[in-house]
Amino acid sequence: METSTEKKAIIIYAESTPNPSSIKFVANIALNPAPAIVFTDAAMAKSSPIATELFNFPFVQSVFIASNFITITKSDVVEWTEVMSPVRDFLKVYLESGKPIFSKAAPPVVHTDGRANINADASAKPFSEIETKIAAILEEYIKPAVESDGGAISLKSFENGVVTVIMQGSCSGCPSSTMTLKAGIEGLLKRLLPEVQTVIAEQV
Repeated sequence: METSTEKKAIIIYAESTPNPSSIKFVANIALNPAPAIVFTDAAMAKSSPIATELFNFPFVQSVFIASNFITITKSDVVEWTEVMSPVRDFLKVYLESGKPIFSKAAPPVVHTDGRANINADASAKPFSEIETKIAAILEEYIKPAVESDGGAISLKSFENGVVTVIMQGSCSGCPSSTMTLKAGIEGLLKRLLPEVQTVIAEQV
């Protein structure tokens, strides 16, 4: 029987993603209770001690922290076969130490209007009725599949028939993301909402 003084054993396993530069490191504990967040450099990662330390690896280009996984995108100077084990070992040791994922002094900003991207400007205007519908469709039908591939998608805006979404994690820069965007997301939104004419993406 586990006592209150015993620490939970941390398990970290790596999953490939459609983006060959990105690997999804899945943990057996919750990492981020809020919507997912991405850091693209060390300066941006000041609110996350674990992300800050990950950027000490010279090949790390971005760190994406979601509910129970961290997707890391690397540069082309190394192969994942060379660096996957050191990264996985680092994550296991860090999490077992009990150190924080986010700094209490600088918690992530969470929107309340349905947007999933907490890196976005907190002063952004609330969603319109049609934007709320689009966000709900993305949340129910698209988000689970995207997260399973180590990424995230959120709605930025809808204007003049054009839906702009933000792609994060492994989806950013993924060779197959354009096909997913057009064949999957755009097709679904057009079927469910006749106001939608096209979908474009901003990569983060």
